[in-house]
Amino acid sequence: MSQSTPRYGKVYLVGAGPGAADLITVRGARILAQADVVLHDALVTEDLLALAPQAEKISVGKRSGQRSTAQLAINQLLVDCAAHHRTVVRLKGGDPMLFGRADEELQTLEAHGIAVEIVPGITTAFAAAAATQQPLTKRGVARSVAFFTSATAPQHADELAMPDSDTLIQYMGGREAIATAKKLIAQGRSLELPVVIVENCSLPDQTVTRMRLRDLEHGLGERQGPVLVMIGDAMAARDTTDKKED
Repeated sequence: MSQSTPRYGKVYLVGAGPGAADLITVRGARILAQADVVLHDALVTEDLLALAPQAEKISVGKRSGQRSTAQLAINQLLVDCAAHHRTVVRLKGGDPMLFGRADEELQTLEAHGIAVEIVPGITTAFAAAAATQQPLTKRGVARSVAFFTSATAPQHADELAMPDSDTLIQYMGGREAIATAKKLIAQGRSLELPVVIVENCSLPDQTVTRMRLRDLEHGLGERQGPVLVMIGDAMAARDTTDKKED
């Protein structure tokens, strides 16, 4: 009896990185070049999709405050694609395992016996730290970092406590800036606490804004691209003046 053909292909959850096409990992780019179909987030750029010219592209993007493909529909689409294609890529901004809804997709794929591999990516916080030359930790100043977002449960945003950490990194923080600042001030954090805002991290239209916690309480206004908010004493502007050794 000949060996039967597998019922499903393999699904790769690939981290696209913070935005710039050349910040995807070598492994991620290699798998994209082999993909039959790519299900991608809204923030994935055309330059990244160009790494898979042979593949069918399906947008399943989710943008804060905008209509998006429901997660259950994405889960089912992954199963359907794996039933018809050998190599399926779910291309996610940043890293798949951080605010990427990977758990729901993994559970669905595992329930159907579909082989899955995760390819990590550079999360936006690390790219923003590099772009601003602002380390997230600093000896004697900050030894702990917390990543958080309110966008995963907006109906419960007022109930979410702020992490107790030296450096706070808020993903998708543009709309929640005022609420975040008020909570931190209520906790007793200094009004002078440094804040760095990075919009469209790693892309040509990237912008960096520096302020204090007291300014963040007034909001960030209208922002067109994804916003990362970095808060803490480690975000104080670095002294870049020339220093001579004694």
